[in-house]
Amino acid sequence: MRKKDRVRLARGLMLGMTTLCTAALFGAAGNNAAMTFAGGAAAVVQAEQGVLRGLCVALDAGHGGYDGGAVGRVSGEAEKGLNLDVAIRTKRLLEEQGAQVIMTRTGDYALCDENPPIRKKLQDMQRRARIIGEGRADIVVSIHMNEYAGRSESGPQVFYREGCPAGRLLAGAVQEAMVEGLRPAKAREALGGDYYILTLGLPSVLVECGFLSNREEEAKLLTEAYREQVAAAIADGLCRWHALAGEKPEPLEAVDRRDEPTGDA
Repeated sequence: MRKKDRVRLARGLMLGMTTLCTAALFGAAGNNAAMTFAGGAAAVVQAEQGVLRGLCVALDAGHGGYDGGAVGRVSGEAEKGLNLDVAIRTKRLLEEQGAQVIMTRTGDYALCDENPPIRKKLQDMQRRARIIGEGRADIVVSIHMNEYAGRSESGPQVFYREGCPAGRLLAGAVQEAMVEGLRPAKAREALGGDYYILTLGLPSVLVECGFLSNREEEAKLLTEAYREQVAAAIADGLCRWHALAGEKPEPLEAVDRRDEPTGDA
């Protein structure tokens, strides 16, 4: 066999192996991956380039430090650690798709002074907003765990800024991906809400990953495997949103809330 023919054969074998490995990867990843990356050879190129390349995502792990957030009804586990774990997992998945990711916190701490001149929570939220603004994020995803007085409520819930079409579009894509990826007993719809983190002038969502007040859902959220599924669903939702055809609506202008009371998010 001539040298030129050997080179052609080697290239053919490498291309064949790449195709087989890609097919195996999508087969193992399941329906969500197939929906995100469907499209044959074009999809392989898209995956290699990163479907989120050029997008800067701010991931906000809710609460932290003195502020534990919701507490597991059975375990007593505070949501702050679960939020951070899901955020870190989501960060990895988004970066694998080419996104740049900003984290408002990377450990168990609040973003406020010990004795600030304003309320701790307000200073904490202002500093989160500053990190997001200085990082020039394109979108914001704030990650939380839910709770309710009754124990029957369950299912992931995505919130967007009330009256903001840009946020509603993003929230709808993430909510859909979470319902399809997690198969909750109760399939919720995205809702408008008034949360500080959603009023920064960017397409933003607040993701309540599940209810720590529900025994069954709490048990799932305490496992690494399920939190990985949650992170994958969030990342899938962002990929769906990013792939939507047509021009996306502009977000509402940022709200100056420096002197206002603030809720938990």
